[in-house]
Amino acid sequence: MEAVVAAVVVVVVIKYPILGTGIGFREEIKTDIFLNHEKFGFVEIIIEHYLDSDKYKEKELEFLLETFVVIPHALNLSLGSAEGINEDYLKKIAKLIKKINPPWWSEHIAFTTSNNIEIGHLAPLPFNKEAIDVFSTNVKKVKSIIETALLLENITYTYKQPFSDMKEEDFLVEILEKTNCDMLFDITNLYINSVNHNYSIDDFINKIPLEKIVQLHFIGGHKSSGVLIDSHSHSTPKEVWAIMEKIAQKTKIKGALLEWDENFPNFDKILYEIEKANTIINYVPKRNTASIS
Repeated sequence: MEAVVAAVVVVVVIKYPILGTGIGFREEIKTDIFLNHEKFGFVEIIIEHYLDSDKYKEKELEFLLETFVVIPHALNLSLGSAEGINEDYLKKIAKLIKKINPPWWSEHIAFTTSNNIEIGHLAPLPFNKEAIDVFSTNVKKVKSIIETALLLENITYTYKQPFSDMKEEDFLVEILEKTNCDMLFDITNLYINSVNHNYSIDDFINKIPLEKIVQLHFIGGHKSSGVLIDSHSHSTPKEVWAIMEKIAQKTKIKGALLEWDENFPNFDKILYEIEKANTIINYVPKRNTASIS
């Protein structure tokens, strides 16, 4: 009898590429970013800067796409709004993301619109089941229009919304699970919230499913009237570097993004932070090299 040999081909799908360390693309430092393009694994753009854009911004985006891996980051989709998603706005975002064709894009676990009124900032959701249901319904709508993987980012908050009956970390875990989304973990926001609301960073990190962390944001803020402010305006503090080291030792980070927005330093300082982050996220565990007899 003639033997029949069946060949089994195993295809490994890599969901997210490893991009390394990137920089938030900002008007004030764009010349330096282009001049030092080889130092960055990617750039992150604010989606809203390129919606309904003029010819200048269209050309700028084309140049970015020719030079970098570009990751879109949204601010005003308002995924937590009880009235649902603005479909016209969603379609504009979908068109831009299709043009960019990124490995992922991101938005915030927050709302920016209430009763169809723009409130002008990222507002926290109440940490409860009802807010999770609303948020998940909105994400489902977004995913029906945009196939590109959506990462969800934790925000800072100066107050806890009324009717919150969960810890922040438990709330985030359920959001990630119910939406089936992965995470853009803003470790500066984690540090700021831990100080302002007096909770344990280690307890928070231990609760978050590490396999869902794809990208990080990091930067420094400032203190005002005894409260830490997420102003994206100062060097990354040692506490945030320590958080990055802890996470990098536990899971592989696909991208880390320096999110400097104001009070820009000499660009050499930015390059120093990029190199330091590269060293941390490329952490290689020490192996026992002792011979086995």
